Amino acid sequence: MAKILIVEDNALNIKLFCDLLSAHGHQPEAVTDSRQALDAAHDLGPDLVITDIQLPHVTGLDLIRMIRADEQLHEVPIMAVTAYSATGDEERIRAAGAQAYVAKPISVVRFADTVEELLRKPRAASETEPHVIDARDDGPAVPDDGEPA
Repeated sequence: MAKILIVEDNALNIKLFCDLLSAHGHQPEAVTDSRQALDAAHDLGPDLVITDIQLPHVTGLDLIRMIRADEQLHEVPIMAVTAYSATGDEERIRAAGAQAYVAKPISVVRFADTVEELLRKPRAASETEPHVIDARDDGPAVPDDGEPA
């Protein structure tokens, strides 16, 4: 059972992510205020961090950078989730230090598969090639508002 920190400001997405992760035997913990995410990560000691990119206060990109710069957390794998997939986002997310990138609306199957893959890989903060997944191309999708498509 992996401890997974979710940083997301949308309640429906939090419920979806927590339900999916719990169904796969993991222990999810959600933080809705990105200003509390680093402290929550220190308290939890997560095996994986899943963060939205478009967050108020501290953006997901800034949070990823803070985790990579943190002596205790720098090797924790990070999955970035975003509904705003613009030109250059993939490169910015990769440069910040995320190992996986999932575009919303997510495919539930691909989301779960990506989580499992990240948990199987040895921790390596220096990994430069994240898994880029456009989850809109197959499987049951959930739009950004969290309602099943």
